[in-house]
This record gives sequence, structure tokens and C-alpha cells, in this order.
Amino acid sequence: MSTNEAIKKPVPPFSREEAEQKVRMAEDAWNSRAPEKVALAYTENSRWRNRHEFIEGRQQIVKFLQRKWATEHEYRLIKELWCHDGNRIAVRFAYEWHDNNHNWFRAYGNENWQFSSAGLMEYRHASINDLAISEDERLFYWPQGRRPDDHAGLSELGL
Repeated sequence: MSTNEAIKKPVPPFSREEAEQKVRMAEDAWNSRAPEKVALAYTENSRWRNRHEFIEGRQQIVKFLQRKWATEHEYRLIKELWCHDGNRIAVRFAYEWHDNNHNWFRAYGNENWQFSSAGLMEYRHASINDLAISEDERLFYWPQGRRPDDHAGLSELGL
């Protein structure tokens, strides 16, 4: 662990409750659409595979997220724990957004995460598919930002 990296609790090995907490923390951070804030959950030299892109380090994470959220408008994300073991967590997720022409999409995906002993994510492998949807097919309607605690999750929505 670098001396510049604070501990991000919970830390591995994760109980089920802690893994669920880590998933919700990640969802909340991404729904904030604050790239610098999101990047702090990752090690300084974190490595990602995101679709066809390979990203390394917080600076590249910030640039990637700035570019992403400049084109994905009204972004809303739900993550759900799939499984966990030791310092690894697997999640499935869906998010909705529209482009500059107001065409709506729902992205579906899976992520595999590996955490450092300080609870920071050191590896993120994401597989994502986009599906064009009509505006009346949208399911994620909460105000921008954190998903309300009483809003249905992926399983409850049949996703």
C-alpha cells in the first residue's frame, strides 16, 4: 500500500454484509458522477479492463469517467452482489442513459473486482453490453445521484 492511500473500509476478507456494503458504496460513488471522488476508491496503480479499453492508474480512471459522463446523460446505475470470496467480489449491474440525440440505452454487465489489503480496488474487469430502449422502457427514475434505499434493485426489477 502506498503511503498516499488511505484505508477504505470495509477491508478484505469480506463477509457477505461487507461485500454488499462495498457494492453499494461503488454504486453510490458512480451515481455521483464525480470522477475524482470515484477514483479514490481505487489504488493509485489500479488496472481496469472496461469493454475494449485498458486503463491504469487514477489519472486514467478520472479521464475515462470524464469522457464517459460527457456523453452518457442522465446516467443512473444499479449494482448487485453476485458472489464474493476473500478479497474478490463479483457484481452484475445495469445502467440507463441517453445520448446527445436523446436516444435511450440500458447497459448490462458484470464486473470482477479484486481489493488491496487497504480495501481499495486494485483490479476491475468489466464486460458490458448496450441495448437501445425507448423512453417508456426506462426503469430507473430516481433523481440524479444516489439511488433511494426503497428503489427496487436489479432482481426486483426482473433484470
